[in-house]
Amino acid sequence: MSDSAVPAADSAAVRALNPANDPTFENVWDEIVWRGLVHVSTDRDALRELLAAGPITYYCGFDPTAPSLHLGHLVQLLMLRRLQLAGHSPLGLVGGSTGLIGDPRPTAERTLNTRETVANWVDRLRGQVERYLSFDGANAARMVNNLDWTAPLSAIDFLREIGKHYRVGTMLKKDAVAARLNSDAGISYTEFSYQLLQGLDFLELYRQYGCVLQTGGSDQWGNLTSGTDLIHRVEGVSVHAIGTPLITNSDGTKFGKSEGNAIWIDAELTSPFAFYQFWLNTDDADVLERLKVFTFLTRDEIAHYGELVESEPFRRAAQKRLALEVCTLVHGAAATEAVVAASDALFGQGDLAALDAATLRSALAELPHADVEAGSTVLQALVDTGLVASLSEGRRAIAQGGVSLDGAKIDDESATVTGALPGGVSVLRRGKKTLAGLFVASAR
Repeated sequence: MSDSAVPAADSAAVRALNPANDPTFENVWDEIVWRGLVHVSTDRDALRELLAAGPITYYCGFDPTAPSLHLGHLVQLLMLRRLQLAGHSPLGLVGGSTGLIGDPRPTAERTLNTRETVANWVDRLRGQVERYLSFDGANAARMVNNLDWTAPLSAIDFLREIGKHYRVGTMLKKDAVAARLNSDAGISYTEFSYQLLQGLDFLELYRQYGCVLQTGGSDQWGNLTSGTDLIHRVEGVSVHAIGTPLITNSDGTKFGKSEGNAIWIDAELTSPFAFYQFWLNTDDADVLERLKVFTFLTRDEIAHYGELVESEPFRRAAQKRLALEVCTLVHGAAATEAVVAASDALFGQGDLAALDAATLRSALAELPHADVEAGSTVLQALVDTGLVASLSEGRRAIAQGGVSLDGAKIDDESATVTGALPGGVSVLRRGKKTLAGLFVASAR
């Protein structure tokens, strides 16, 4: 790890195992508000009193509509963890039944996945959620699956026991439903009924575990309040909901599966290198908010990085700390150390030959790259990777001394590719910052 990284004694490697709530705040409600995690909620004063009065049971649900959770879900996972660290008891729900339906998207109907696919994704998501919770102690977490209480329920019983408490006029006013009604796609009864199923979840968890709080994204607010309203009608008690803000850049750009730019927490879908680089490339205007939401750094620590953003923005200290913290939380210390080393080596601050093969190949896959044969020329590789537009442009770049292979300058246009780095790859560079990866067929 380069000297630009956070010192080991202060690294996320230790903090990620058992992060602590910020000692600046006596009430976890004040902390999550300061971190910008409360975009909308039920009664704020009542919530603050509830979280201060003693341990409560709360939950967040995750639908298996993909084989992995993504950046937006990470907000919820860390919210679950923050509240557990404050002494409250979490329920992690993976929606084996709601995943068969899917909540309404703003634009079009979801494609229904097979029962086998959904069951497989339930198992994958359950494993991901469990990594962020503790299953020991007085406030040990529990994992639940809503298929357990919906599968035995007949359609007649569902309509009699749950459906009778809902008014169609109210359901039509929910944002997700209204958006679809005003679209060309319309909305099916299947997706229209989703809010009843989520309401049933909250009611069932209230009855089984005394659950009195649900958290979720603010775009799910209609579904969150479906549960609070149902419990109030059926049980005559008030329970609560918190809607966290959607994660956007300062320019309003959203991140998510439906936007086509999801950052997955599964290493097979978004490599640890790509994950680390995503956070490292955070804009100065966004980095402090990201530190609040996605790390367990304290208020004072984040204020310190705010000062560095103002005084030494070129060092990107806040971005490096953010990338280190979040990558360690999601992928672990060892994988993070490997990608930091790869990042440093690729950009001239480390030894490429010292990297492990898997990390190096993963990193190069995120760059412009090409599959080439051993013995092919560097000149042709420049064209194949798109670093130059033509062979003539490549000859000029070599003649001007601006091309290197695996850190060695190339001054002969007949020089060949060997794939000498771990994993049978080579790193092609034009100028100081323009890189490409070469996957050398016979060198693997």
